[in-house]
Amino acid sequence: MEPLQIAEKIKEAFPEEVADVSQFRDQVSAHLRKDRILDICRYLHDAPEMDFDYLVDLCGVDYLGKKTPRFEVVYHLYSMAQKHFIRLRAQVPEEDPAVSSVVAVWKGADWHERECFDMMGIRFEGHPDLRRILLPEDWVGYPLRKDYPVQGYSGEDDWSGYREVVEKSKKLKEFEWGK
Repeated sequence: MEPLQIAEKIKEAFPEEVADVSQFRDQVSAHLRKDRILDICRYLHDAPEMDFDYLVDLCGVDYLGKKTPRFEVVYHLYSMAQKHFIRLRAQVPEEDPAVSSVVAVWKGADWHERECFDMMGIRFEGHPDLRRILLPEDWVGYPLRKDYPVQGYSGEDDWSGYREVVEKSKKLKEFEWGK
């Protein structure tokens, strides 16, 4: 099935949830309201003609000052059996940056959602273990947001473990290759 056909099927099944369908360079995106993203993903996974059994990627996008709502969660889905692909883009407002977790549909969404939470600050409601995955638990802010300061919020003292990491890297210099 072609991506535009898949987008039309989503529109038929969830007419109130599809805000737009766009196509750019032969890639189709279904722009969705966030409220029923779990239902839409379950439909795409379970419907035999869809059979989207593989969540390729999930990531967050920040449109600060360019678009409302400010955030999107982008899902790239693939069907191994049907060999078709679709991109879902769930709109997430800045005031309540939260969307339903899809871990119940694809177990592999677990770490993708944790990374998106860690770096963008988008919460995934119903996630079994939503906590930071790349940064320390005491990290302040979300580094992939466009309004995050390049030097962090307060420079090198932003994170309490900064000096410890710098000292450890100096000690480990002797083990570097190619000197």
